[in-house]
Amino acid sequence: MSRRRVLQGGLAAAAGIPLTASLAGCGSGTSISSNPNELVLWYWNRSISPTLLATAAKGIPGTDRKLRADVLGGAFDTKLRTSFAAQAYIPDLTAVNSNAALYFPSEDQFFNLDDYGAQDYKDDYYDWKWNLGRTPSGRFLFFPMDTGPTGFFYRADLFAAAGLPSEPDDVSAAVRTWEDWIALGAKLRETSDVALATNAVMVFNQYVNASPQRYFDSDDKPLFHSSDSAIRKAWDTAVAAIAAKVTRNLQLDTEQNAAWNSGKLGANIEGAWWMKVLSDTAPQTSGNWRIAQQPGDPGNSGGSFLAVPKSCKDPAAALDFARWLTTPENQAQSYNEIQLFPSAPAAFELGTMADAGGFYGDQDPLEFFSTAAQKVPTTFISTYENLTTSFTDQLRVVESAGKNPDDAWGDAVAAIDKLLKKRGVL
Repeated sequence: MSRRRVLQGGLAAAAGIPLTASLAGCGSGTSISSNPNELVLWYWNRSISPTLLATAAKGIPGTDRKLRADVLGGAFDTKLRTSFAAQAYIPDLTAVNSNAALYFPSEDQFFNLDDYGAQDYKDDYYDWKWNLGRTPSGRFLFFPMDTGPTGFFYRADLFAAAGLPSEPDDVSAAVRTWEDWIALGAKLRETSDVALATNAVMVFNQYVNASPQRYFDSDDKPLFHSSDSAIRKAWDTAVAAIAAKVTRNLQLDTEQNAAWNSGKLGANIEGAWWMKVLSDTAPQTSGNWRIAQQPGDPGNSGGSFLAVPKSCKDPAAALDFARWLTTPENQAQSYNEIQLFPSAPAAFELGTMADAGGFYGDQDPLEFFSTAAQKVPTTFISTYENLTTSFTDQLRVVESAGKNPDDAWGDAVAAIDKLLKKRGVL
């Protein structure tokens, strides 16, 4: 379904790998390459521009180092965390996906980029994206690459056929609240049997992604126990979507891809990177899709970072590479080449980024998402957020097996509380 999905398969396994060993520091001998002039980067396919990597292979601009870029397939997080645990074959730099919080408990494995002047570049990036690179303890470990501001993708032709608003401004006005969005989806399903969402987990996740409040506060205190928390509201919204038959209960990528092509799914809320996914999976629907504002404000879904492990031979040069890779000019190039949505607002001012070639009719997706990116809230992601997957696990059971939503919520909270107690959080 997306370039980010390749990481999810290894996430559960990776979560069980302890990273308790402490790296010795720069030049510790744990690096994957013994060449003193070579920095090794680990990344996954389509996470970094091949053209820019080829340039850095000849020499990282502003340094006397060269880059060796190794692309890893399969479970990226598992491989990276296994290398940390074994203290062997560790790259000098690594891409890190939007699940950067997975590495918060092991922050001593990475250099604090503040020590090398990273803060000098802060104003060149979206504040909310920059803040996601900082751990709860205050160390800046993850330098921003791409982002995923979200929007409401929809099939204008299917909406019009169902007697619903079909122009972006009209659709945006019709779904200003999640209640409005569910009501529109219920009418669409009743009129045409077209669903508005793949599954309830999508609804839950995108509600959370657009919220300034998530699972914990800045002191790692759980917030979801409160009946008016963002997580409880996200849960109730997802449950209401199930009851209104707005969701299609499609849990597999193959099912979802077929539904885009058949017209059984007529909409999705997702990040800007989904533009490429959609055009690849449903090319024959070109010209029928539009993008509207989602309920409430936009959120962020996806996006990645660069981090520098403590084994790096030259952390200053590694930061130079990260900065060069993410200049506005290079981010614009990365968008044109592999559709990575920029984290530097100035990239949109260059006028060099290509449009979607009519896939969205005469609508300009770049204009839409560059505006959305300015409205994404700054949020706090806790070290313990990766322990909260029981919410989505239980929500799938509600949708797929008809479990009572209140029982499912109680079971999710109990399972998460048990994990938090083991960690000493509760």
